[in-house]
Amino acid sequence: MTAFRSQFVKAAAALAFAAAVSSLSSTASFAFSAEAQQMCTGDAFRLCSDEIPDIPKITACMIKHRAQLSSGCRVVLDRDLAAQRRPSAD
Repeated sequence: MTAFRSQFVKAAAALAFAAAVSSLSSTASFAFSAEAQQMCTGDAFRLCSDEIPDIPKITACMIKHRAQLSSGCRVVLDRDLAAQRRPSAD
C-alpha cells in the first residue's frame, strides 16, 4: 500500500506541475513551452521538487542548477528564456 501511495503522490505532483506550467501560457510571467515542459519535467522533479508547483521558484531553481540539467532541457530552457527577454514585435 505504501508503494501505491508513493506513486499516487508522484502522479499528483506531476499533474500539479503540468497544470501550473499550462496556466502560465496566458500570463505575462515566464511561460514554459510545451517542449520545455516535456524535456524538463524530470529535471524539475529531480532538482527542484521542493518548489513545485510555484513556477517562478521552479524557474529560478532550474536556472540555479543549469549545469545539472539534462542537455535537452538546457537547450529548450535557454531558448525559452531568450525568447522571454526579447521585446515583442507587437
